Amino acid sequence: MSAVEFRTEGHVAILTINRPEARNALNADVGTGLGEGFGEIERNPEIRVGILTGGGGHFCSGMDLKGFVAGQSIDTSGIPYGGAANRVVTKPLIAAVEGYALAGGFELALVCDLIVAAKTAKFGIPEVKRGLVAAGGGLVRLPRQAPLRIALEMALTGDIYDAETLQRMGMINRLTEEGGALAAAIELGERIAANAPLALAVTKKVIRQSLDWPNSQSYDLQREFTSPVFQTNDAKEGATAFAQKRAPKWTGT
Repeated sequence: MSAVEFRTEGHVAILTINRPEARNALNADVGTGLGEGFGEIERNPEIRVGILTGGGGHFCSGMDLKGFVAGQSIDTSGIPYGGAANRVVTKPLIAAVEGYALAGGFELALVCDLIVAAKTAKFGIPEVKRGLVAAGGGLVRLPRQAPLRIALEMALTGDIYDAETLQRMGMINRLTEEGGALAAAIELGERIAANAPLALAVTKKVIRQSLDWPNSQSYDLQREFTSPVFQTNDAKEGATAFAQKRAPKWTGT
C-alpha cells in the first residue's frame, strides 16, 4: 500500500495521503510520495489543478512524533513550502480537508492556494505544546493568511480551531458537510481547470508574488508576467471561441 496515492480525473490530479492508521502523519514515505506527486502535477501538461487530501477521515495530523523520536528524517524538498530548496508548483493547488489538519498537516493546507473543508475539520499548529516550532511554513504563512493577532494566538497557544472559525477569518473557501470535502474540491478544481493553463499559472504567480511588491511598482512588475499571455495561442483561441459561441480548446501555448 502506497503512503501517498495519485490519480487524475480529467485535468485534475488528486494526491491522497494514505496512512489512516496514523491519522496520515508525515513520515519518510509520505514525504517522498508527496514530492513525487507534486512533481507529476507540475510536469504533466494534461494536469491543470492539483488537489491534496487525506484518506480515512483525516487530512494530516502532522509529523510522526514516534518517527521523530527514533531519529527518522523526512525529505520535504519536493513539497512546495516556498523555500529556496523546495519545489515550485505553478498550477493551482486545493486542499480538501476532513478531520485533523494539525501541525505539519495544517502547514500542508496553508501551502495550497485554496482550502475546502468539512464543517467538522479541525486545524492548528500545536508544536509549542511539544517543545517544537512550526518550522514547515506555519510561522511565516499563517500571518499572511490570517489576521496577525489571530495568527499569534494560534501559534502561541497551540490550540485547535474548527473550520467555521477559520472560514469567518477568510482562510477557507468552501465548507461542506462531513465527508463532502473532496467532492466539493473536485468540483471547484474542474471549474478552474476549464480555464486556460498559461493564464492560470501567471494569475497564481502574480497574486502570490505581488504580496511582497511595493504598491507603487505593482503594475509595472506584473507586466513582465502578464504581457506575454496576450500573445499566446490560447489568448487568440479564447477570443475566437467567445465570438463563435463555443467552448475554447486550450493547448497551453
